[in-house]
Formats: sequence, C-alpha cells, structure tokens
Amino acid sequence: MSAPAFPHLFEPIRIGNTVFRNRIFSSPTSIHELTEKDYPTEALNAYFERKAMGGAASVAVGDATVDCVHGKAGLKHIPLDDPFAAGPLYGLSNAISRHGAVAAIQLQHAGMFSSGSTMDGNDAWGPVAKELKRIGPVLEGSAAKVVGMSEEQIEYTIQKFADAAAFAKNCGFGMVVVHGGHGWLISQFLSPVQNTRTDRWGGSPENRVRFLVEVLDRVRKAVGPGFPIEVRISATEGVPGGYELDGAVYIAEAIDGHCDLIHVSNGDHEDPIGFVASEPSMFMQQGVNVGYAAEIKKHVNQSKVAVVGYLNDPEFLEEVIASGKADVVELARALIADPDLPVKARNGRQDDIRTCLRCLHCFSHLVVAGRICCAINPEIGHELESKLTPAPAVKKKVLIAGGGIGGMEAAIEAAKLGHRVILCEKKAELGGALRCERAVPFKRHLDRYLNQQARYCMEDPAIDVRLNTELTPELANEIGADVIIAATGARPVVPTFLPGHDLPNVKGAEEIYYDTSLAGDKVVILGGGLVGVELGLHLSEMGRRVSVVEMMPMVGVGGNVLHGAALNVEMQAKRIDLRLSTKAVEITAEGVLVEDMNTGEQCMIDADTVIYAVGQRPEAESAQALAGCAPDFYMLGDCTTPKNIFQATNSAYNIVRDIGRIV
Repeated sequence: MSAPAFPHLFEPIRIGNTVFRNRIFSSPTSIHELTEKDYPTEALNAYFERKAMGGAASVAVGDATVDCVHGKAGLKHIPLDDPFAAGPLYGLSNAISRHGAVAAIQLQHAGMFSSGSTMDGNDAWGPVAKELKRIGPVLEGSAAKVVGMSEEQIEYTIQKFADAAAFAKNCGFGMVVVHGGHGWLISQFLSPVQNTRTDRWGGSPENRVRFLVEVLDRVRKAVGPGFPIEVRISATEGVPGGYELDGAVYIAEAIDGHCDLIHVSNGDHEDPIGFVASEPSMFMQQGVNVGYAAEIKKHVNQSKVAVVGYLNDPEFLEEVIASGKADVVELARALIADPDLPVKARNGRQDDIRTCLRCLHCFSHLVVAGRICCAINPEIGHELESKLTPAPAVKKKVLIAGGGIGGMEAAIEAAKLGHRVILCEKKAELGGALRCERAVPFKRHLDRYLNQQARYCMEDPAIDVRLNTELTPELANEIGADVIIAATGARPVVPTFLPGHDLPNVKGAEEIYYDTSLAGDKVVILGGGLVGVELGLHLSEMGRRVSVVEMMPMVGVGGNVLHGAALNVEMQAKRIDLRLSTKAVEITAEGVLVEDMNTGEQCMIDADTVIYAVGQRPEAESAQALAGCAPDFYMLGDCTTPKNIFQATNSAYNIVRDIGRIV
C-alpha cells in the first residue's frame, strides 16, 4: 500500500490520552437547526457528521453556552446547563464519533456581548460595568447595561465552565474547546481595553490571565486527567489599545500545561475592525495566523499548538506541520466548501478539492437566514436531505443550454445520478460571465473553481460538451432530449437612460475586467453592487484613482453582509471615494455630473473613464424559446432573474435531483 500523499499532515497525534487520526481538525462553527428548546436536530447532526465522514480527525461543535442565563450571545445556542439536553447531545456526539473522528464541543460565554441573555430579560455580565449601544459588527442592537462581575459571580462562572465540560464529557464528547478569544467573556478578561478592574482579576497581565487559568484548572478537575482540553485564544485583539502578539505569548506561557492544545486564532469578533481579522476574507493570504502560531509555539513546552485562519491547500498545510510551526491545523470554511478535503488530500487528489472562495457566504447566510450554506457546495445545509434522497427511478437524456456556474453544476450532478448529459455552450470555453474576473488576484479561488468544474464536465464520459454551440430550438428538436435545462445567463444592462452613455470614455464593467488597460488613471464606477465595488478595488490595486457612485444608502452585497464588512474595510484601506445616496445625472468627456439624493446638490467627478455596473438583464427570451422542445423543461440561474453563485449552484443541484423521480 502507498503512504499518504502528505505524511506529516496525516501522522496521528496524541493529545491528552486520546490519539487523533491526523492533524486536520474541523474547528468550531456556529450552529443552526435547533429545536425550540435549543437541542440539536437530525439536520444539525448530519451537518457535523458530514465532516467526520470526510476524514477530519476532530469535529468541533460551536455556540455551546455554559450559562444560558447570563452568557448567551444570541437567541439560539446549545445549552450545556440543561440536563434534558443530554440525549440530543449524545446523538450529536455519536454522529461524529461513529465515523472515527473525535467529537469536540466549544464552551462559550459571551460576557458583555450576551445579547441573547438581555433579550431574555437577564443581565449580561462582564469584567466591568458599562453600557453597550452596539451588538456585534454586523447587526445593530438596542443599548444594554453590563453588570461588572463580583467575586461571587466570577466564582459562579468558573464553575459553570467546569460543569459544562463535565456535562459534555458525559454526553459523549471526547474533547472540550474553551473559547478564550474573539471578544467573548474570557478574552474580555484578557483585554487591557475591556478589563480595567483594579483587583486580582484585572490590571496587570498576570491578573488579567488569572480568570482563564482558573477556568482551565477547574475544567481539568471536572473532566479528569488525560481528557483533551483545547483553548482558543486570539493572537492579537485587532482593536486600538488591545494586546498584540507579545500579549498572546504571555497568555500562552501562562496556560502552558493547564490545557493540552492552544488553538491560535485572531481578532475580536465584536469589533468591526477586529472582526475582519477573525474572519479572514478573500483579500487576505492563506495562513494569516501561521506566523503567530509559530511564535507562540516557541514559548510553550507542555501544550501543543493548533492554528486556524484561511487554511485550505494541503501542500501548505503539510509545510506548516512539517516545519513545526504548529502541531495541528484547524479548518472551518475549507471543510464547509469540501468536507472530503482530508480524504482527498490523503489519497493525492488535491486537484479534486473544492476550494473555499473566501466569499463568507456561509456565515452571512447563517446571520441572515439562520443556516450555514455554501456558495459552491449545494450539499451544505442540506446534508440530511442529501443523505436520505434516493437515486432517480428513471435515467433521462438531459440537454443543458449554457455552461456557466449553474449549467456546469447541473451537468456534473446529473451525470453523478446516472443521466446522460449534453451541455451546449455558445462560447469557446466553459465558465460563463465570471470568466472575466480570472485576472483579479482576490478572485483566484473562483477561477480555480471554474477551471475545476469545467474539467469535470470535459472529462466525464457521461457529459457530451459542445463548445461554440448555441442551443437553438432547431438543434434542441434535432437532439430530442427528455429534459432541457436553460441556463442561458444574463447580460449587463447598458444605462441608455443616462445622457452621455454612448461617449467613447464609457465602458462596461465586464469589458474592463477583461482588459484593464482600457481604464484611465481616474475612474468613476456607476453602481455600488459587488461587480462595481470589486472592480473598483481591483483597479485601485493597479494604481487607479477610483470613485464609486451608488443610488442606495449602502453598498449592495446581495445579502452577504460579512463580505460587505470586508469590502468596507478594503475600500477604506484603498481610499475608494464611495458616494452613497448619489445618482449620476450626465456623463461628459470630463467625467460624471452627480446629484446627492438627500440634498439635491450637484457636483462633477473628474474621470478619464466611466464604467457602468448597474445590473444584469436576464436572457429570458432565448431560454423561453426552448420550453416546447422537450417533455420536461427547467429555467436555471440568471436567465430567470440575476442571481449569485450560491443561488445558481443550489438551484442546479436541486433541479437535477428532481429529474427522473417518477416512473
């Protein structure tokens, strides 16, 4: 038998008295699909089980609260202080552990950010008393008074962590993860900004770390020797006045030996700037926290070190372990995009790994819609349905018009289910309109995904790909398919309503994406949606001076609020001139005359080039023309109404799973 493709990455590791099958851990992710009493459902179990099936050595459940009265960050959290949760939690731990992974659960207390507790009518507790007017970097909340914790309340909370750990162990979990980062209660005690106490729990670094040390020692006493204890810390707070790496090193030295694994993350989840550090976006580079972890590892002797944060390439992960920068790599979004990443990497199939786009759709969908989903993996959020859905009763001849995001996903999924597929694309390559972004550095993972999907289509013998072929009704009738899926896409809207739209200095966003040399030094982009803003950032990185004009009072992110937060940080860093609540009145050879929609004041923005990114027009007519050419007909993606990647892939996935159900 051949050895694993990445021997250091797949070398087992002993943590406490437990041997983990490799060095890839699924780091804690937030929960969804809870009952009215906040117990796990079968759908939630399937979400975490899927990661265990994919080969991760440990799968950690997030958002488990040690104190549901004073420590809930939101309305939905797994209660670790409710004895009646034992049965459902055992079902969750068993769903993970029966596939050979160690089931872990994160012990969390939100401290002063316990908005769920305040909404229940209870006090939020923190290191010091204060009044908060904001809840988190994304969602605004009403003001809440925070109670500064007394000695008795501190002792009570330390014991709540210990009781929660013992409860988790009794429910079948093989490791606990004490959350000491990202702005929650423990990190509030660690913070020189948040913890201004003058007693033994605050002030000096020694006093500020005392709460965490006491929690870990009490947890150890509760779970016993040898039971793995992991603690997550932030390498920096990422906020003005917060501790930097030297502070994290001090924390790590203080807890060395009090826990088995120090999990190095970064940032403050409840601060707009620190949030971007804790949730690395597509604008960052892989392994953003590896340097921090490597430095911390130099200063600890008894505890092992794990690192999290934008990790997805097996070759990079192998180097992290082989070089000794960390003992464990923890993946969150990478295992959402592809839960099978570990088993694929072990078998040398890294080219088949579905690489995370870092678009943050998963977390944004949780915030907005209450469920984690993935832009490029339609199984995520539907693991239970996918697990239980039977194969189609009848195999069909499926004809697909359009080889973009939706068309390719439909072809791949239909072939997997045994259907015979013909995919017609009128251009010379697959990938659709998003191919125009292939040269954008922060979209490199999107280009990889498009190439990967195209390769699957071209190499699958069950898929007959016909490039340079527009599917007309005549051709459809000649082919004689059982099913037609129209995925003909959309085309950019040209602002013909705007005087000067036809001047030579006016270009479409797609045209500029393909050839940035067409843009001058001073650029005005009409349209503050994702297309316009991301193009503005791309041009800014190339040295252009960019203004973005948007009629709405905010940037249009299509519901992806966390990517929107990352965009705002990037626009500020790149000094993009963003004009919200502003409409273009006229384009001239010198620039754009704009009007403030609140005041009515007009001004001229100088520009060499004016770029329009004002929306898409569905190619509905060409799609509808195919409706009578097969017994079954579906319209998919932008040809119905402009959609994002998530909507296109999920629509394709679910449409195909309906084909052939009935004999």
